Amino acid sequence: MKIAATIARYLLGLLFFVFGLNGFLHFIKLPPPTNPLAISFYTGLIGSHYAYMFFALQVIGGVLLLAGYFVPVALIVLAAEIVNILTFHVTMEPSTIGQGILPLVLWLIVFVQYRGSFAGVLAAKPTQA
Repeated sequence: MKIAATIARYLLGLLFFVFGLNGFLHFIKLPPPTNPLAISFYTGLIGSHYAYMFFALQVIGGVLLLAGYFVPVALIVLAAEIVNILTFHVTMEPSTIGQGILPLVLWLIVFVQYRGSFAGVLAAKPTQA
């Protein structure tokens, strides 16, 4: 399982690093959404430059996973990204849900490897300092 988690960590890191950079540099041509609501939503994100925050967090999370440093922090940052990706695909582009499932599965595999780091966060009654 440790080897699978390491491979998943590198794949997840590469996935978010590449697509986060693509948000800034546009080196991969992505097809536009088909739903008019999704087009409007995406146009608003890009036009307001709000999407650059998402792209920056993807690059940072990807670099941390690839480097192997602060992996739990990267998992927290990328969990929020994955929730946004899945929410977009479920509500506006259900036919492309697979684009959100792959990162989720990779994230879960890596999370299982590092679940001990989240013991205090996931405790029902955490201890106070």
